[in-house]
Amino acid sequence: MSGTTTAAAPSGRRPPGAGANRWVVLVVLCVSLLLVAVDATVLHVAVPAVTEDLKPGAIELLWIVDIYPLVCASLLILFGTLGDRVGRRRVLLFGYGLFGVASAIAALADTPHVLIAARALLGVGGAMIMPATLSILRQVFPDRRERALAIGIWSAVAAVGAACGPLLGGFLLEHFWWGSVFLINIPLMLVSLPVGRWLLPESTGARNGPWDVVGALMAAGGLFGLVLGVKRLGGGESPLGATTLLSVLVGGGLLIAFVRRQRRRRYPLVDLAMFTRPAFSTSVGCIVLAMLALVGLELIAAQYLQLVLGLSPLETGLRLLPLTIAAMAAGLAGSRMLQRFGPRAMVATGFGLTALAVAALTAMGGEDNAPLMLTGFVLLGFGLETTLFGAYESMLSEAPPTQAGGAAAIGETSYQLGAGIGIALLGSVMNAAYAPGLSSVRGVPAADSAAASHSLGEAYEVAARLGGSRGEALRAAARDSFVHGLHVTLLVSAGLLLLGALAALRLPRVMDCGAPAACEPGVARERAAVPVESLR
Repeated sequence: MSGTTTAAAPSGRRPPGAGANRWVVLVVLCVSLLLVAVDATVLHVAVPAVTEDLKPGAIELLWIVDIYPLVCASLLILFGTLGDRVGRRRVLLFGYGLFGVASAIAALADTPHVLIAARALLGVGGAMIMPATLSILRQVFPDRRERALAIGIWSAVAAVGAACGPLLGGFLLEHFWWGSVFLINIPLMLVSLPVGRWLLPESTGARNGPWDVVGALMAAGGLFGLVLGVKRLGGGESPLGATTLLSVLVGGGLLIAFVRRQRRRRYPLVDLAMFTRPAFSTSVGCIVLAMLALVGLELIAAQYLQLVLGLSPLETGLRLLPLTIAAMAAGLAGSRMLQRFGPRAMVATGFGLTALAVAALTAMGGEDNAPLMLTGFVLLGFGLETTLFGAYESMLSEAPPTQAGGAAAIGETSYQLGAGIGIALLGSVMNAAYAPGLSSVRGVPAADSAAASHSLGEAYEVAARLGGSRGEALRAAARDSFVHGLHVTLLVSAGLLLLGALAALRLPRVMDCGAPAACEPGVARERAAVPVESLR
């Protein structure tokens, strides 16, 4: 690889990571990712306990929940490109340390403001860790077939972490206080820091010209504003709300200015030329579309299981568990599928399978149909993970190794943006289909009907207050309207997934490994254990 350097180790001392087995490195990276994925969802079940103990206001509670993903999404590009500049392992280890310190502060927080600040620091640590794991993985596995298997394991771990967060949080809350959901991070970080320092290789990208600090801050500010605006839309705020509108305009303006700045600079922070490569830009678009179609749907499905079918939170988690197991299976099988079918067929088939599952779930009604949901969720999890696996692998393989951190950050940012936009878009579709059914319920005052049209949970509260036949009529109408809204939302989601399948046709037909021998099994094992651009 041209332009790469390898520094000699001091006499008698091995460079950190120089003899590390790449599969052991993968284990360390997966543990890092597991912590970040768990922390994104572990607080959800602790919200009632936090509310009872710290008594936050409505706005404070919103920031306690949202500040972690908001800060994390905003800083991914900043820390991904910083890792390319100063060293990916260095940024990852700083992320470990900050994550551990922030976890301790969050566990011992005695006011809402302290908890918000601690969650924000956790977001900073997560933004350091997430792109670093993918960019180091890109360096440690130069052989594309092995890298595909590694990415499959990496994505399966992410699915496990997201699913285990609420279950682990629920277990801890049954035996300890709410702060214990944060304390679990500390011992793992204490182990990860020395192990990571010894085993993980240090690598950097191109160091031509100064690092664009202004551009990094513009990207962070733009993403913060855009994601904040999208989250407010997803939370039900009017699209013309002053704060929402200002957030979207300022965020979008900063991102446009960031793009224009990168195009003018001789040494840009992010090489936008990557987007001129069809495989890269299409992969990023597929990630956005997959998350846009599915994340909002997942929230609505959880409401359906609890509010329409009357399942407990634990029963709801168990019903959704097959989705996670199927996603894990797809991640582990992804390497073989990619080699056999190629990126185009794999991603397009994943989208099509997911669309089929979503369309089948429109048969869900007011009564429980466990076999239908089991089949639908299994197809949904397998199809979604197949799509995301193929898209991530194609995106990383298409990006130059010197831009691995920036490419990983772009992938993670597109994931977060797609999730946020999906919650806003599908939430709006759901509300538009749900509300009209409650406009004229016999015997229910107009004010109560208007309040019930906000959400199914609020409709149940109004029905309980009214009582009698009027309450029963409102409750039945709200259930029917919610199921109707769910069907409309599922059909819109299926349409978005089919659009993704069409977009995937721009991906390469076959898995291109570069040199003819690059995909041959065992080639990587004949190379140095950890090939990197700059090894210290």
